[in-house]
Amino acid sequence: MEGSGEHGETSKGPLSKGVSRGLCILDLIFRVIAVIGTLASAIAMGTTNQTMPFFTQFVQFKERYSDLPTLTFFVVANSIASAYLIISLPLSIVHIIRSRAKYSRLILIFFDVAMLALVTAAASAGAAIVYLAHNGNVSANWFAICQQFDSFCERISGSLIGSFAAMVVLILLILLSAVALARR
Repeated sequence: MEGSGEHGETSKGPLSKGVSRGLCILDLIFRVIAVIGTLASAIAMGTTNQTMPFFTQFVQFKERYSDLPTLTFFVVANSIASAYLIISLPLSIVHIIRSRAKYSRLILIFFDVAMLALVTAAASAGAAIVYLAHNGNVSANWFAICQQFDSFCERISGSLIGSFAAMVVLILLILLSAVALARR
């Protein structure tokens, strides 16, 4: 066994190169999925509004995402994350071609972690507002608005799904990049 030259090291042959390329392709796919999640969330939230007449057509209540600063933060944060992910796509393609690139992958991990923090903060803040919109808070005399603005609440709830999905994909991206770096 000692003369065979194998001492528990992984082979750097064609199989290892194929696995590295597969990880890079998976990285690209995850980035595209994260772009879709963050962009769809930002668009869904940013285009959400509902008008409800109050007694007559002349007196109306209008609810928009921009009425709540937390939801504005949600749109901006998801837009920033989406822009970053779009900008990172060419670098991810470079990793498919040159899977041995190390420093660019470190840079991507750093910014992926920053975007994960941003999307997590936005999704969490948005979830808190959506919870209040659905349930209200009796002790603070905040009434649930989703009984009146049901379309508005459905859209903002739906936009949270894309953002939380993007969070999961960003976590997978970070883990995938760490595995790819560990294989070097």
